[in-house]
Amino acid sequence: MTAARRRALLSVSDKAGLVEFARALQALGFELLSTGGTRAALLEAGLEVVAVSEITGFPEIMGGRVKTLHPRIHGGLLGRWEDAEDVKAAQAHGIEPIDVLCVNLYPFRETVARAGVTWSEAIEQIDIGGPAMVRAAAKNHAHVTVVTSPDDYTTVIDALRAGGPDTALRRTLAARAFAHTAAYDAAIATWMTDEPLPAHLHLVAERVEVLRYGENPHQRAAFYSLPTPPDAPSLGRARQLQGKELSYNNLLDLDAALALVLDLRPGGVAIIKHTNPCGAAERRAGESLADLYAAARATDPTSAFGGIVAFNEPVDAATGALLAETFLEAVIAPAFAPEALAALEKKKNLRLMALDPWAPATDVLEVRSVAGGLLVQSRDALMDPVDERRTVTRRAPTADELEALDFAWRVCRHVKSNAIVYARAGVLVGVGPGQTSRVDSARIGAAKAREHGHALEGCVVASDAFFPFADGLEVCAAAGARAFIQPGGSLRDEEVIAAADRLEAAMVFTGRRHFRH
Repeated sequence: MTAARRRALLSVSDKAGLVEFARALQALGFELLSTGGTRAALLEAGLEVVAVSEITGFPEIMGGRVKTLHPRIHGGLLGRWEDAEDVKAAQAHGIEPIDVLCVNLYPFRETVARAGVTWSEAIEQIDIGGPAMVRAAAKNHAHVTVVTSPDDYTTVIDALRAGGPDTALRRTLAARAFAHTAAYDAAIATWMTDEPLPAHLHLVAERVEVLRYGENPHQRAAFYSLPTPPDAPSLGRARQLQGKELSYNNLLDLDAALALVLDLRPGGVAIIKHTNPCGAAERRAGESLADLYAAARATDPTSAFGGIVAFNEPVDAATGALLAETFLEAVIAPAFAPEALAALEKKKNLRLMALDPWAPATDVLEVRSVAGGLLVQSRDALMDPVDERRTVTRRAPTADELEALDFAWRVCRHVKSNAIVYARAGVLVGVGPGQTSRVDSARIGAAKAREHGHALEGCVVASDAFFPFADGLEVCAAAGARAFIQPGGSLRDEEVIAAADRLEAAMVFTGRRHFRH
């Protein structure tokens, strides 16, 4: 079937570039069909537009819920014009081909992201006719060019000017269209369920960028952003201000740095190497951000070299100057003062990431792949209330020790298990990460602290899980630790408590472990 004219149906919620796209179509000889607000915008721009109701012979009804669900629309989108029976049916029912469909859907995700949105408001933003048309056109992409994003307008117009989109382009656009409706339906299904771990998990990730490689040069990799609530931290919303493109390992370390610094009080600094903290500090009275960064870097300056740094407040000029002294892979903060940027612009390869607004830590789902499946859990964002911790030794911690224990406990859960953290109030002094025995972690943490000149006498220790034997605590105490915080729960808790009492150490149980594998 050969139509006497080419037709394009446009119905969009995102009107960016719409008028220019429609004007180019009209210049190419297309008759424009449209509905509601899209038609109004095109008419206002001086374009000739036929209302869909003129094609269907039926008015828009039920507040616009029903307008395009009609055989003269769907027949125009689904007709196989080389098929004699389809052509015969179209001629019998006054159906003409639709050559181009331009649709993007009601802003459901944007609506439900707004604070205070009601159930009925959200329901009205569930598009029905739009997805039906998009799927019809995508199915019939041999005959219809389907466009679901303003990003594709120029490509489509250029192809039409060159004689028409070829099969490869129409197939690419069709795949994007199905991805568009799949993501839309997944967002609705996720919003409507109240199960924290639903029977069907709908993960729709948008590719942010293709990375040079994965953990190693022979591995392919890309960064995908998952939809997250506006009050949840997301690297997908971070802006890169300078530096080389991000690598797979950079993003893993940035995630670890972001998670830790969100657990620190204002004026918090975290330094990460291979996803483990190697420096951390948070503000006490009178300390500048530069002081805090210097203290965090001093934890383990060897490991800080080539590390990732995160701040939970804007980087000022003095801190920028200090950052420029060390080779770093990346720095992330809510913002950077112009003077800080000027100091750091000389480090051409240093990646600077701004994440604003700076969101608090939230309980969102964490997904990891295993052979043949996924492991899903809520992120370990739950803080342990101070008033629920209990002293189990004869000696209670002093006020200064309690402050240091609280800081050490917040840092400890970001260290790979088995984790041992040596700290003073507001500053990390030694880390024993990821060993197969806790006593080895205790030895390594103390050795690293001494290597970098940190006196451990009077420091505190946090352990992410219980001490299974007294030996780990005894190693820490021999190094100088005088107060401990741990979950408790070992069969040998009494043995460990007795050892702490013998050493005149204070120990607090939290009742909750924080493994990080």
